[in-house]
Amino acid sequence: MKSSYLARRAALALGLAFGASLAAAPAVAPLAWAQSFPNRPVTLVIPFAAGGSTDVVGRIVAQKMSENLGQSVVVENVAGAGGSVGATRVARADADGYTILMATVATHALNPLMLRQKPYDPQTDFEPISLLVVVPNVLLVNPGFPPTTVNELLELVRSEEPGHYDFASSGNGTPLHLSGALFNSLADVDIQHIPYQGSGPALNDVIGGQVPIIFDNLPSASAHIKAGTLRALGVTTKTRAPSFPEIPTIDESLPGYETYTWNALFAPKGTPPEAIERIHAAAVTAMEDPDVIARMAEFSAEIVAGTPEELRAHVAAETEKWTPVVEEAGVRLD
Repeated sequence: MKSSYLARRAALALGLAFGASLAAAPAVAPLAWAQSFPNRPVTLVIPFAAGGSTDVVGRIVAQKMSENLGQSVVVENVAGAGGSVGATRVARADADGYTILMATVATHALNPLMLRQKPYDPQTDFEPISLLVVVPNVLLVNPGFPPTTVNELLELVRSEEPGHYDFASSGNGTPLHLSGALFNSLADVDIQHIPYQGSGPALNDVIGGQVPIIFDNLPSASAHIKAGTLRALGVTTKTRAPSFPEIPTIDESLPGYETYTWNALFAPKGTPPEAIERIHAAAVTAMEDPDVIARMAEFSAEIVAGTPEELRAHVAAETEKWTPVVEEAGVRLD
């Protein structure tokens, strides 16, 4: 999680992205429409099951945005295909500002790289609104599983036949799946991947002992870490998470290891700029709220609350970054 990195790469693309966004912007809506938006509830599609990191962040933000917009922001969980089902729902929704997406690195960088049939284009089928937060991932185990450190986990895995142990994730091709794939690659081990339909069901099975290991986002796992129902072995960022400074980084045991995810708001392509501006303002105000800042700090989600132009540049940079990783992992999704 590097604010300077995000700011630096956004600045490099800002001029070009801003010009492109102006050229692609739809005609200005009538003043009366702009002044009345929104006059009914806005639907925030979360493309994963309830209980996961994106759901946690989305519900916190939706509540505050409702206050700022003067209309309810209703959360709708549309899980499936690593986030692609929910993202497709928004890409095909009416471009009127009343349906928006809580996107992630999966929906807007990874899935388009891995899907054989692409239901949407992340850079042309959406209007960017704001990159809200950057979020660490974490490697966890059931508390009854013997390893208490990354090194102990590697020793145990290497003592058995390849594929003897499994790790859970929120789904095929998700950042958490690729976090595990990168771990296998760098450590030269073979821990088998067990995909779930969202982080919530995956966490439940690891807590229940059906699967011993999981890569998850820190927001959805933080309560379980504090309660002792899951044991954290390492965070996936290069530096330790401020909310859990006692948890080492995986990089401390496996040099070169780093992954993270992020949450951002998008609307369907062609959404009027007045709606984008109104939603953006409500989202930024929400992220400046002391209660939201405190909640995000609990699980070390770094608040960004950037502009639409910065988000457009961010998606382009993330696509470039993940392309070689996906190719090396050989992950392809139907």
